[in-house]
Amino acid sequence: MLEIQEKFGTEGYEELVKKHSSVVMMHITEALDRGEPIGFIAYSYEGDHTCIYDIDDGGDIMLCDGLVRSVLFKSCLKAIDKAVFEIDDQSKLERLRKLRFIPQDGNTAENIDSFMNGCENCRNK
Repeated sequence: MLEIQEKFGTEGYEELVKKHSSVVMMHITEALDRGEPIGFIAYSYEGDHTCIYDIDDGGDIMLCDGLVRSVLFKSCLKAIDKAVFEIDDQSKLERLRKLRFIPQDGNTAENIDSFMNGCENCRNK
């Protein structure tokens, strides 16, 4: 069964932490299948926005969707309404665009709360 859980620590992600050494408090949320990690998202809360540094979804667009939504939901709970995707990999950015998290010409998700609440309306259609 798939679970998405925040990992309390960065063990196993040392290279990622080193790559983003200026980040004060990096968070890692993992996707787990039967307790084994099959993907992750790395992010931090930066005052008025959430910064997302990397996603590993194994190319699975649905896993990408779940990982990003979990972080955006937590951002909403912190009253953060913007996410900036600082991801170098263009194929990952294209998946985010395909899922409509970010616009075709940018890397920022604005109005997260409206976006997340919009999903409730999809269910009713």
